[in-house]
Amino acid sequence: MASEAKVTWVGPGLRLVGEAASGPAIVIDHVLPGEEGQETGPQPMELLLIGLAGCTAMDVVSILRKKRQPFTGLQVKATAERATEHPKIYTRIHLEFIVMGRGVDPKAVERSIELSQTKYCPATAMLGKVAEITTSYRIEGT
Repeated sequence: MASEAKVTWVGPGLRLVGEAASGPAIVIDHVLPGEEGQETGPQPMELLLIGLAGCTAMDVVSILRKKRQPFTGLQVKATAERATEHPKIYTRIHLEFIVMGRGVDPKAVERSIELSQTKYCPATAMLGKVAEITTSYRIEGT
């Protein structure tokens, strides 16, 4: 299974447009210290966190649906620490799952997160080789 993506520098500064074969483009941007301007998109390392959160969120939504849980929303917040030396990789990542809905079974949420983290999410499997990934969750009634 092959994937394709490309980025094109469009300036000013470090502004790029990224495109995957599967869909729409995204602006990737970073304003260096001493430069003027405003960032118009996430930085590359932030995209890794977004990808990780998105990957596991899709799993959890799918599993909760199969478990017929009455959730009305899901948000995954990713916070990370990076090494101080180059290449400044992520060393720790915490994923907080916020499940919205009344009557959602906490055991179903726990199992859904566990399956995503240990079996289904390739982003977790890959980043987990270099960073400690931890999770927590809370259920908010609406």
